Amino acid sequence: MKMEWALDELAYAGPEHLDPGFVAGFDRKQGSPDPTGDLAVLGEHGVDETATVVDLGAGTGRFTLAAALRFRRVVAVDVSPAMGNHLRDRAAEAGLSNVEVVRAGFLSYEHSGPPADAVYTRHALHQLPDFWKAVALDRVARMLRPRGVLRLHDLIFDFRPAEAGEVLDRWLDGAVDDPRQGYTREDYAEHLRTEYSTFRWLLEPMLEAAGFEIVDAAYGQSIYGTYTCVKR
Repeated sequence: MKMEWALDELAYAGPEHLDPGFVAGFDRKQGSPDPTGDLAVLGEHGVDETATVVDLGAGTGRFTLAAALRFRRVVAVDVSPAMGNHLRDRAAEAGLSNVEVVRAGFLSYEHSGPPADAVYTRHALHQLPDFWKAVALDRVARMLRPRGVLRLHDLIFDFRPAEAGEVLDRWLDGAVDDPRQGYTREDYAEHLRTEYSTFRWLLEPMLEAAGFEIVDAAYGQSIYGTYTCVKR
């Protein structure tokens, strides 16, 4: 269902994600995260080779391309035309005919065909303010089959507001100096000023309200949250 009152996710994506030059170096800046563990978790929860998997906020497709070697159908969803074009080219170069690249976002993607067996999203949900996160998670639940799996990575704050200065200063102190090699102190500060990372104690009720059971949650540096959720 089209929501004419929804916000423009492209405007919230950050201008750098629309720049082909930035996209070309995105994997290196992100540290080229390995999707092997995520694929193993999905397998442990019954997502097998017949599955349909949706990658929301797919970016350059590091997870998408690995998932396409294991699952029957992979839908890569991203609001950025530059990201989508890059991913489409990479899938073609790899000879992957089971990857569908869709230009859309959490609030505009309309799933077609049988319900998804799993939804994966990494460091994308924080681009939405909290009201819209809740709407997005409800939409994710609706596209999944019963007992379907949500695997979520994001910058989520596992501390109390009074601890923010101590925790965030420590996080910024760990930034790199060279922006070509990773995220700098200013990158992190810009994230805090302009994006919408939320607290754990706000996100988890949203997941539960959307109809998810949280079966695992792990945190690094009280900043990086990883969730495995199953639709009730």
